Amino acid sequence: MIASETFKPVIELNVQDVFQVNWESEPVLSQTWKQWFQAWGQALVSELPVASDYELTLRLTGDQEIQSLNSQYRQKNQPTDVLAFATLEWDFPTITPEENPLEPLYLGDIVISVETAQKQAQEQGHTLKRELAWLAVHGFLHLLGWDHPDEPSLQKMLQKQETLLKFLSL
Repeated sequence: MIASETFKPVIELNVQDVFQVNWESEPVLSQTWKQWFQAWGQALVSELPVASDYELTLRLTGDQEIQSLNSQYRQKNQPTDVLAFATLEWDFPTITPEENPLEPLYLGDIVISVETAQKQAQEQGHTLKRELAWLAVHGFLHLLGWDHPDEPSLQKMLQKQETLLKFLSL
């Protein structure tokens, strides 16, 4: 873990928008996604493994692709809203920044079904932008080792998500 509160993590984000969203209002541009993940990384700095930089992929897709992934990796043959594929094992291996300072630490992949997000946004009565941010931060927490196998851990994770969305005024 990083002890210094002055450390500002750099998160490199690869956004893959394969869904080609028909945005209802303003789109979530790649730059906006990057700003969001930077803000969340700063807020969660004490939970990041030691590294000089970090990297992750965010894939925006549809129900068909996410159902295939959900079936393959979770044995659930149905669409879902978000999947997270963490590359790190928990607890963190001990890594010193000097080991490979030129390579960012790859945290993993987050896949979001925009179709499911659109349905959920309508059901919840908020914007697609807010729902996508909600799902992205949920996936990000999973990449950092958060999980919700029971109701108390789910409530703790949902509270953390809400706190992180407030940083973005969403």
